[in-house]
Amino acid sequence: MNILVTGAAGFIGMHVSMKLAEQGNNVVGIDNINSYYTTKLKENRLAKLQDYKNFQFHNLDLSDYPSIEDLFKHQRFDNVIHLGAQAGVRYSLENPFSYISSNINGTMTILENCRNFKIKHLIYASSSSVYGMSDDVPFKETVKTDNPISLYAATKKSNELMAYSYSHLYLIPTTGLRFFTVYGPSGRPDMAPWLFTEAILKNNPIKIFNHGNMFRDFTYIDDVVEAIIKINHVIPEGRNKPPAEIYNLGNSDSIKLSRFIKAIETACGKKAIKEYCDIQPGDVMNTYADTSKLELAINYKPQTSIEDGMKFFVDWYINEWSKIN
Repeated sequence: MNILVTGAAGFIGMHVSMKLAEQGNNVVGIDNINSYYTTKLKENRLAKLQDYKNFQFHNLDLSDYPSIEDLFKHQRFDNVIHLGAQAGVRYSLENPFSYISSNINGTMTILENCRNFKIKHLIYASSSSVYGMSDDVPFKETVKTDNPISLYAATKKSNELMAYSYSHLYLIPTTGLRFFTVYGPSGRPDMAPWLFTEAILKNNPIKIFNHGNMFRDFTYIDDVVEAIIKINHVIPEGRNKPPAEIYNLGNSDSIKLSRFIKAIETACGKKAIKEYCDIQPGDVMNTYADTSKLELAINYKPQTSIEDGMKFFVDWYINEWSKIN
């Protein structure tokens, strides 16, 4: 297959591109290498991808419609895996317009080109943040998601609505994936697994928000990649409804913050210095994925424990990242 992966220099994008290339697909990656977090990490990811002869990279911004259109015109993609976005709940409070440019305008660029160039299947990234403060756990895809509590979540909900309308109007098969706190080697430095690991190793205090009364469904990167690869080969079908689907992609295990911290401490071989704080604006107290719909569709369930996953991440941080940085 000839597959476009947006956000290829990102955490999930790099791992997905690598797996697709290993399977023999022709993979074209795009990314704008923005400075939301250190570009050194993004360059490190791209360096790994450049080892694959069937991978090619283009430094493009998703909102640059003419350049993206030209790429679609010359490449004739089969499928598109749209992972590129402005990430981060808290940063959306500081720089809201970057989310509109990337997540709304950028997704519109992808949808229009998928329509014009007859893409067979569009897979795109949504987020567990669309569930907001819902206490109807575990979260099912049928739960109402009309009350986002951050602009980031609002843009992801908008992406789902945009994809649905294009599926309905133009019969483009689309699959949205609501990711639940994805972590692992080469992960994002703005997320808790990285922040806590770095602080513990450097003997700095970690900030524990909402005084530790937080629960998260952490999903290890290899499980996420495996699910995306399987979904890539499943085309949504429907005679009486638009071919649009949405799936939760989580570990289906809501973990209290204390267990998460203990897993990091064990992996680091050091105790954390803890600083308890109030909950931050935009944060949700609990995420918990019901993945039964995903399991039925692809016969796969993420299963890496937080203890194993954090060991893999800490090993990568110590043995690879600390030497690069």
